[in-house]
Amino acid sequence: MANGSPKQHQLEAKRKRLTWILGVSGLCVLFYVLGAWQHTAAPTNLAQSITKVACDVSKFAGVSSNPSSESAILDFNSHHQIQINNTDSVNEIPPCDMSYSEYTPCQDPRRGRKFDRNMMKYRERHCPTKDELLLCLIPAPPKYKTPFKWPRSRDYAWYDNIPHNELSIEKAVQNWIQVEGDRFRFPGGGTMFPRGADAYIDDISELIPLTDGSIRTAIDTGCGVNGLYLIEVDRVLRPGGYWILSGPPIHWKKYWRGWERTAEDLKQEQDAIEDVAKRLCWKKVVEKGDLSVWQKPLNHIKCVASRKIYKTPHICKSDNPDAAWYKDMETCITPLPEVSGSDEVAGGVVEKWPARAFAVPPRIRSGSIPGINAGKFKEDNDLCDITHILLEMDRILRPEGTVIFRDTVEVLVKIQTITNGMRWKSQIMDHESGPFNPEKILVAVKTYWTGSEEHSKLGMKMDWSFITIGMTEEACSSREKMAVDELCLDLIQPIAITSGYVRRIDSERGLV
Repeated sequence: MANGSPKQHQLEAKRKRLTWILGVSGLCVLFYVLGAWQHTAAPTNLAQSITKVACDVSKFAGVSSNPSSESAILDFNSHHQIQINNTDSVNEIPPCDMSYSEYTPCQDPRRGRKFDRNMMKYRERHCPTKDELLLCLIPAPPKYKTPFKWPRSRDYAWYDNIPHNELSIEKAVQNWIQVEGDRFRFPGGGTMFPRGADAYIDDISELIPLTDGSIRTAIDTGCGVNGLYLIEVDRVLRPGGYWILSGPPIHWKKYWRGWERTAEDLKQEQDAIEDVAKRLCWKKVVEKGDLSVWQKPLNHIKCVASRKIYKTPHICKSDNPDAAWYKDMETCITPLPEVSGSDEVAGGVVEKWPARAFAVPPRIRSGSIPGINAGKFKEDNDLCDITHILLEMDRILRPEGTVIFRDTVEVLVKIQTITNGMRWKSQIMDHESGPFNPEKILVAVKTYWTGSEEHSKLGMKMDWSFITIGMTEEACSSREKMAVDELCLDLIQPIAITSGYVRRIDSERGLV
């Protein structure tokens, strides 16, 4: 036949397929041999290999040329800089004077005494201006000891860490705190959460949705509310926010004898609170056990209408309803942004937490705030001075406390440059998901150092001659065998996170 038999066609197809496979295999072998041949003449030293790729030799001056090195030194320096803040590079931040050992920036009694005593304004939050910010490290007390580990730290604290016994005298009847030799003990008596703060928060969480990220504000007060203070609570609460009352007069029928007040007096006080809450347009959510919860409305449509019934307090005529701090208390209700419907959230619906932390607020997004748009908002968020943020973290951290930052290498290197001048020891490491994740981790440990008694008495400017540096025996029993500058760097390893007294601060998620 002209076209041949089917068997001949099958043989021809097999021959062509075999030829194609052999050809491809041969090319693969050829390219492999060529590649191996190109790498047989390897450079004899690091300089030759760097020259071959036209790199700057000076950048690798500290890198070992031994190919059998156990671990390579990673270059975490950023090569495309961004501006985090305008603070110049800090080489070494000095300690503050010992008189600042108990300094709290926005609650400094010395600064507070300069303000008006009317309505207790001098006791309010008064933060330092930019020119008043301290650029120094707050020293720990001279005899500071490593705190007790959890859960003992819930019940005990060293007296030398908080060398004041005034509270144990002032609150002796309520049995909040007792001095027992070289330590404080917290019996838990006299408070509304004797089982600890965690259990107390769990109790609240059963009444309102604390864990789903939907709540913007929830204010918990124990006592000390009359009408004007509740109006101030209302001003601070965001639309739909909650107010929790957990002290007198709540559950007065059970506790009135222990509070050393008459049942009639406590009932009258609770009735007054209920009345003010109604006038503020709050809804009582629940009263269960020792807790009562009220909720602020989502908008003020019904509240404005209710002024026909409740003449006081009236709606404020303030020119700036967005004022936050340093505002005189007024006997009027701060108005919420206007809405078109009774179910609409005043100002717009915000994202749930934690997405809310990085989202543009709805009022800015809609152009409701004059002079501020989404671009301006994001730009302002990037202007934080990271040096002062780190100094505040250092003030809050106890000696040998641990901080964990998560961010890009570029940001972490900037942070590490500053913390190196703050007596912190740190190490950048890969993300737990692996080295290919662009987000890295910086684990930092605040080294142990304290002010000295001599300096405390003299009140003179502190320098390193008055500083004790090193680690406590509990943290590093072999300190005397080490160089001072090493300071037990092993504490930086991730296992340190499991220690009972370690606190975690995440650069994106805040204090954990």
